[in-house]
Amino acid sequence: MNILNSCSEFIPKLQPGGFSLSKYSKLRRFHNFFKFQRDFRANSVQKVRSYEVVLLWLRNNLSHSHFLILSGILVGCTAGLAGVVLKMLVHYIHYLITSKFQFEQQIVFYVVFPLLGIVITTLVVLYIYRGNDRKGIPAILYEIAQNSSLVSPVKMYSQIVQSAITVGLGGSAGLESPIAVTGSAIGSNFAKTYKLDYKDRTLLLAAGATAGIASAFNAPIAGMMFAFEILLTGVVFTDFIPLVVAAVCGSLVSRIILNEEALFQFTSRNPFNYKNIPFYIVLGIACGLYARYFVVISQWVEHQFKHLKRSRLQKAIIAGLLLSILCVLFPPLFGEGYSTIKVLATGKIEAVVAVSFFKYFTFHEWFILLFLGFICLLKAFATSITIYGGGNGGNFAPSLFAGGTLGYFIAVVCTQMGIPNVPVTNMVIVGMAGVMSGVLYAPLTAIFLIAESSSGYDLFIPLMIVSVISFLIAKRFSAISPDLKQLAEEGKIFTREHDQNLLLLLHTPDLIDHDVQEISIYASFTELIGLISVGKKNFIAVTNEDHVLEGIILLDDIRPVMFNKELYDELNVQKVMVTPPAIIDAGDDVREIVRKFDETNTWNLPVVDQHRFVGFISKSSVLNRYRQLLKEYSG
Repeated sequence: MNILNSCSEFIPKLQPGGFSLSKYSKLRRFHNFFKFQRDFRANSVQKVRSYEVVLLWLRNNLSHSHFLILSGILVGCTAGLAGVVLKMLVHYIHYLITSKFQFEQQIVFYVVFPLLGIVITTLVVLYIYRGNDRKGIPAILYEIAQNSSLVSPVKMYSQIVQSAITVGLGGSAGLESPIAVTGSAIGSNFAKTYKLDYKDRTLLLAAGATAGIASAFNAPIAGMMFAFEILLTGVVFTDFIPLVVAAVCGSLVSRIILNEEALFQFTSRNPFNYKNIPFYIVLGIACGLYARYFVVISQWVEHQFKHLKRSRLQKAIIAGLLLSILCVLFPPLFGEGYSTIKVLATGKIEAVVAVSFFKYFTFHEWFILLFLGFICLLKAFATSITIYGGGNGGNFAPSLFAGGTLGYFIAVVCTQMGIPNVPVTNMVIVGMAGVMSGVLYAPLTAIFLIAESSSGYDLFIPLMIVSVISFLIAKRFSAISPDLKQLAEEGKIFTREHDQNLLLLLHTPDLIDHDVQEISIYASFTELIGLISVGKKNFIAVTNEDHVLEGIILLDDIRPVMFNKELYDELNVQKVMVTPPAIIDAGDDVREIVRKFDETNTWNLPVVDQHRFVGFISKSSVLNRYRQLLKEYSG
């Protein structure tokens, strides 16, 4: 370092003699970097890795937009790699079970593995992650709205571990939601490490989830649609380039590493024919109704497990046993089920039936409908049991599986009715988008996901018809996704109402003014005047000996008698105090506080915590903080 310092002092003297300005600038930049590295390591509390020093130096020397693009690349590659690792692990476990053994041998796996998967996942959550099992997309939305987009570092790997155990051993759920949570945790913690603000942290959180979805399906546009439709609802951004580069990086990592069998891809399909639109309209209606059935069953199963008076481990055992029974009777319910959908897309239903007990029955056309119908109806139960019984997974894969099965079911019904030229493959592919759209309330994500996965851009018209019809039917029953409805009603996640979202970022404790005057309800009017003479506020709280709020005194109300000393002996605090028009509870959210201000048309309201007085909140403090957030949020 001394040599560098000496060089830096000597270089200007050599420059006129032939040392070019560009070479001098480059050497100077290297010197600045080494000086930054030395100072950082000397002054930092913790020793950091070399690559972190490089990134911190880039953080200080690159423009804000350039560093965000670099961050998008790094987060995208990391989240994509995490998704690839999870997909590969689960894919090879399923490959060993379903491809290396005959059905009679597989029965042992169907009996044992689903039970083990849910029980082991529950044990991991209880004893390794100390019961912290908040999972799924709602968990990400909660962190964005309530925790400044700060996701626990544990989620960078915990979701991978839990979902790999659950789904790898046969849990009837999807890997995409855990991958999205993992990616969001990677993006959030990257932003936290390099001290990015809330907006940039939220953007990189969404970028990580985008990359995870893009890697899971090799569908970068679908990953971006997922971020826009679900994660960034109610969030305003002007710079989406980091999302784009993260999606591309995640997709590239998936395409480079994963083989064709592990990728969610469908290469065979029928050309689109406008004469087939009636098929797609019927399919769209069926998908919408099935999506509602899927949601209702999920809520019912969740309710049953939540109110089941058993320990978490006992619930996991019950769920595992139920799931094992379903998998033995209907092996397509084992795991994600993508391999079954790929077989259905080729029209080879016999290959699916051949790996179940139904192969021992005489084969009839109506028999196919019975088999597919049971799979469709029971998939909702199998997925809900897996997730709410103690496993870890999401609804991406189950909705796609159910949609593909439902599409094939309707295609077979049409064929048996004697209708010619039924586009069976297209019905399977488009049905996946339909049910996914209705279950996740994400029609654009569903459309682009299936279009990219099947290279079926010529199917955009049927994809849009089916997805939109299904989405509208689902919204007819519930305006907000049922998975998010409770959190939305409690004000814990963002909605599409931008002003309400800003209010959610305000926290009641931060708005309370504790520096206020209070007086005993038994005090005299003379004592009140003495308190007013040294005060600065236009309101005083009246409390009893237990510090419980009894009323308030407004200076405007007593001003007419303040200077009439003849009335001092006749008056006291009880006679001049008034009941406040409304009382704010310390647990109220800011939306409720604003509502109380609007209804009472007042400027200051008292705050109590378990009836004990704690301070006042003024409308001006709420408005000032709101304006600050609006400036930061929209800047």
